[in-house]
Amino acid sequence: MIIKKILNFFDKLEDHVRTSLSKYPIAYALIGGVGIVLFWRGVWGLSEEIGMTNLEALIISTIILLLTGLFVSYFIGDRFIISSLKGEKKIIEKTKEEIINEESEIKKVLTKLNDIENKLDELSEDKK
Repeated sequence: MIIKKILNFFDKLEDHVRTSLSKYPIAYALIGGVGIVLFWRGVWGLSEEIGMTNLEALIISTIILLLTGLFVSYFIGDRFIISSLKGEKKIIEKTKEEIINEESEIKKVLTKLNDIENKLDELSEDKK
């Protein structure tokens, strides 16, 4: 039960920090970059400290990435996989008209989403 409370606390803290930092993308990128570099520095140092060879590290990391499903998505990317499954063309294969049409469709979807968001805001204000 205590673990659940701790996880819930950090989940809410993460949401709050992410929301605050999203207003300042450059600071967000810098802080995130430092965090990532320090994380990998720690992993690297630990693997050296326990005497892991490069081959062992490669094998263990490949197994972990394959088991978690991150191997393909990290090295190829989800967007590439999804677009391939849908049979979509690569951007360099698309004509200018296709790209303009795609942008237009995206703008329409964003407009509809904004309308829905505004209506939800109005409903929540009416309930107050």
